[in-house]
This record gives sequence, C-alpha cells and structure tokens, in this order.
Amino acid sequence: MNRKWKSRVEVALIYLFISFMFVVIAYPLLWTISMSLNPGTSLYSASLIPEKWSFEHYKWLFTSPNSDYLLWYKNSLFVAAANAVLSVFFTALIAYAFSRYKFVGRKTGLYLFLVLQMFPSLMAMVAIYILLNMLHLLDSLWGLILIYVGGQIPFNAWLVKGYFDTIPRELDEAARIDGAGHFGVFFRIMLPLAKPILAVVALFNFMAPFTDFLLPSIVLRDPDKFTLAVGLFNFISDRFANNFTRFAAGSILIAAPIAVVFLFLQRYLISGLTAGGTKG
Repeated sequence: MNRKWKSRVEVALIYLFISFMFVVIAYPLLWTISMSLNPGTSLYSASLIPEKWSFEHYKWLFTSPNSDYLLWYKNSLFVAAANAVLSVFFTALIAYAFSRYKFVGRKTGLYLFLVLQMFPSLMAMVAIYILLNMLHLLDSLWGLILIYVGGQIPFNAWLVKGYFDTIPRELDEAARIDGAGHFGVFFRIMLPLAKPILAVVALFNFMAPFTDFLLPSIVLRDPDKFTLAVGLFNFISDRFANNFTRFAAGSILIAAPIAVVFLFLQRYLISGLTAGGTKG
C-alpha cells in the first residue's frame, strides 16, 4: 500500500512540474499573441484578453510603406536556407572524414571541436568583426552566413560523427567492391542512411538566424540587410518608440517558416534527436 501511495505521489509531482513548466512557457506566448491582436501600439494599454480583436498590426507589417518587414523576412529566409543547406553539407563531409578515416591530428581535431564548444560565442565577436572587415564581408548577408556555418561546425560535427559511427562499415566495403569511390560511398550510402541526424542539423541551423540577435546586430549596418530579429528590435529600441503591439505581431510570424520546416522534417527528427550520442 505504501508503495502504491508513493507511486501516486511521484506521478502527482511529475504532473505538477509539467503543469508549472507549461505555464512558464505558455504565459509569455499567450501575452505575445494577445498583444499582437490588441488595437493601438502601446504596451501599457494592452490586455491579456483584448476587448476588440484586430489584425491591423499584421496588415501594417505587410502593407505600410514605413514597414520594411517583408524585406527583413526575405533576408532571414535567405540566410536561414543558406545556413541550413551549407551547414548540412560541410558538417556531413567533416563528420564523414572523422568517422571513416584515420589521419594525423584526428583525435586532436575532435578534442579541439569539444573545447571550442565550451567558450561562449560572445568571446569571438571582436575577432569575427575584424575578420569580416578584412574579407570585405562586413555588412553582408554572405558574411553573416559564413560565420553561422563555421560557428556551428564543432557541435554539428560531433553530433553527425556519432551517427555515422553507428552505420556499419561493411556497407562501405560492399560499395567499394562494386566500384564506388570515396564520394560515391558518401553520397550513395552515408547521406541516405543519415537523413534523421541531417534533418536535425538542418532544422537547428534554419532556426538560428530567425532567433539570433547578437551576431546580426554586430555584422549588419544597412537597414535593408537586417534580419527579422534586428529589424524588429528597432521597433522598440528608440527612446520614443511605441510599437510593442507591432513588434509582437512580427514576432509571432517568425514561427511560420520554422513550423513549415519542422512539419516537413518531423518524420526524421525523433530518431535523429536520439541518435548521434554513441561513443565514437
């Protein structure tokens, strides 16, 4: 009886914790949605349950001549798509090399990737700024993409390498017997079998440019090249700015392309998130 009572208490505590986390996550989201539907632009006049629902802020974002929201959206989509595709390609190549080949510096390189993940990205901002300035890529979307792709390689390479290690080497040997070269094995054997983990990498790298503010704010200066995070921040950063409801509407719409990509890749995500953690 005591064991049964103890089990009930544990289950109740689990549900209590889940309910608490749901409130913590859902309450700010609910306020953001409600604020985007409140008429007017003031934060203080907004209410959790609007008396008069209005989509005027969403309409303003897309139709007002004073709004650059569509331009920022296009920039973010371009950076996100390029970042996802290039990160998947280069990460897969690097992970394949570390998983399947033995070469001088292999173990050192893996440990170096691990060490690089321990330092916050803020430490590299000065060096990134100087590097992009030397390459004449400052205030450039391609410069931003370059930093995103390079910065994600250490973590992604470890993740994908762990998944590649679970793929039997006998498949590589069988493909080589049939005449496949290094790239043949990579493109015809490894990539198709590694779709789950590559889908995880693609999703994470697609999401990053939509939610990151720090790096684009340092790299980009021209308002026509802003991403959504930087552009929307300008709605509320000025001293006399009073565009919190428009800011909320623009923030809600950020979730649309991420949701589309998630739905497209969801069949691979569960197995991909639980894989790649094997010791290699």
